[in-house]
Amino acid sequence: MIRILTHNEAKAFAPDRSTDDSHYEAVVRPILAAVRKDGDAALLAYARQFDNLGDAPLLIPASELAEAAESLTPNVRAAIETAIANIRQFAEAQLPRERFEEFSPGRKLGWIVRPLKAVGCYVPSGRYPLPSTLLMTAVLAQTAGVARICATSPKPSKEILACAHILGISEVYRVGGAQAIAAMAFGTESIARVDRIVGPGNAYVAVAKKLLAGEVGIDFLAGPTEILILAADGDARVIAADMLAQAEHDVSASAMLLTTSHQLAQQVSMELERQLATLTTAAVARESIDKESCILVFDDMDAAVACANRLAPEHLSLHDASLLPKITNAGTVFLGQNSPESAGDYAAGPSHVLPTGGASRLRGGLSAADFVKLIAIQQLTPAALAQLAPAITTLARTEGLEGHARAVEVRNGC
Repeated sequence: MIRILTHNEAKAFAPDRSTDDSHYEAVVRPILAAVRKDGDAALLAYARQFDNLGDAPLLIPASELAEAAESLTPNVRAAIETAIANIRQFAEAQLPRERFEEFSPGRKLGWIVRPLKAVGCYVPSGRYPLPSTLLMTAVLAQTAGVARICATSPKPSKEILACAHILGISEVYRVGGAQAIAAMAFGTESIARVDRIVGPGNAYVAVAKKLLAGEVGIDFLAGPTEILILAADGDARVIAADMLAQAEHDVSASAMLLTTSHQLAQQVSMELERQLATLTTAAVARESIDKESCILVFDDMDAAVACANRLAPEHLSLHDASLLPKITNAGTVFLGQNSPESAGDYAAGPSHVLPTGGASRLRGGLSAADFVKLIAIQQLTPAALAQLAPAITTLARTEGLEGHARAVEVRNGC
């Protein structure tokens, strides 16, 4: 049974987000070191140990990708193509545009936009293989103009392979875990290194990305998925369905309702029990609802919004669109009862790769802009440099950098 917390308890509510990575680090560090040192020899050994690679080739043959695509039913193929079109359309809108113009007489500034050269997409394929994750990462990279995209997945489903073929991605490797992250970060004989690794994974994958951040670019560290619903009123069936859609991901997933209505809280609680009785993923969802989820009842909506901003959820569902101006922290927002989180997971357009565990205080979800670099351009005329010279030379000498000052003065005839 889900917990229902009333105002004073709700105001003080703080989920336990503390994590002890020491166990995972103890496992991951030797894997990273071995792959760095021994390349393919270590990578293949770990793939056989953890991914059941056996004698299968690490690089999945193009024929296998094509066969997977050919085996898709027409409705699945159509769904994939719809998702790709919508993701690409949104990604194109997200890309920064180049600019180069005068900001003041003689001071011409701007930036050029250049894609990363190589990106690695990690695609989970454990309890639920996620072809949608390949779409939500690779399509953005393609739209940004990334020349080389590879994907790693420990046990890729037919649909994952089919998505790769449809997208024209030929580098798909049958490997996962920390060993896949290490291979993409360092490069091995089989897998060339990449500039950035994106996509969620288990705790070992997250720790590997954490330890290698800086040596390779990463998106962010993804933890258990979460949804927070803000609703003063609404259809209890819809709210419960949205909570269970998140809860079925994993026993560690969390689903929260923040409301001002005791009646709605009770209705949703009862509806959760009713829907769990027929949900095929109830074994997972039940544990998530009982242990990681809750309903918080506040005296007023301002307090509920303040709590939502403090929790900074991955997914935020707003049943009242007028609350949007008050929202400061969320990975992505779903407005109104006709905008389920499921739409964002698959086909609405924005990427479902999102910050969790309060990290939306720092950034939003993965976007096409994550796959490009903005390189600033500065061009000064002699007159513009002369006008700036006093500020430049004063600041340079304040810092004790005489050479910086002289580099300006030599141009001004000093």
